[in-house]
Amino acid sequence: MIIGSVMLVLLAGLVFAGCRTMRSSYETAPYHVVRTDGKFELRDYPALTVVQTPMAPLGSGADGSFMRLFRFISGGNAAQKKIAMTTPVFMSGNGSNSTMAFVLPAKMSLVEVPQPADDKVRARELPAGRFAVLRFSGGRKARNEAAALARLRDWLGQEKLSSDGLPIYGYFDPPWTPGFFRRNEVMLPVE
Repeated sequence: MIIGSVMLVLLAGLVFAGCRTMRSSYETAPYHVVRTDGKFELRDYPALTVVQTPMAPLGSGADGSFMRLFRFISGGNAAQKKIAMTTPVFMSGNGSNSTMAFVLPAKMSLVEVPQPADDKVRARELPAGRFAVLRFSGGRKARNEAAALARLRDWLGQEKLSSDGLPIYGYFDPPWTPGFFRRNEVMLPVE
C-alpha cells in the first residue's frame, strides 16, 4: 500500500515536471505585468502577429480549426516555410464569429508572414492593449470558461475597472496534459 502510494506520487511528479518542461519549450506571447492580485493580473501586451481561422462555437479544434493553423506553421503556406509553435492558442468570439489564433514568434512581423495556402487562414496584427487576466486549470469546457469569466468580471467590479470587449481564452498545453496541470487564461480588454 505504501509502495503504491509512493509510486503514485512519483508518477504525478514526473507528469507535472514533463508538462512544465513541454510548456517552457515554446515561446510565449510577451507581456508586462502591471499589477498582481492573487491569481488576477493586469497586463500590457504589445501588438501581436497572429494567424487565425474561423472556429465552431466552443470548438476544441475538432472542427478542423486547429489543424488548419497547424498546417500553416508546418509549411502549408506559399513560402513552404515552417514556423515555430508558440503559446498560447487564443480562442475568442461567440456564435458564428468564433476564431482560433496562433501567436507567431515575436521576431516575425506581419509583412514577413507567408501567404496562407488555405483561404480560411489569415494573418493579422492584434493591437497592443491592457488586459485583466485570470489563470485557471482544467479542460476546455463551457462551464470552466464561464466560471473563470464570472470570477474575472467580479474582480473587475471590485477593482472599479471596466472592460470594453469580449473575452479571449488562452490555452498553453497540448490536449494530452491532465486538466489539473493545464494552464489556461481568460482575458478581458480593460479601458
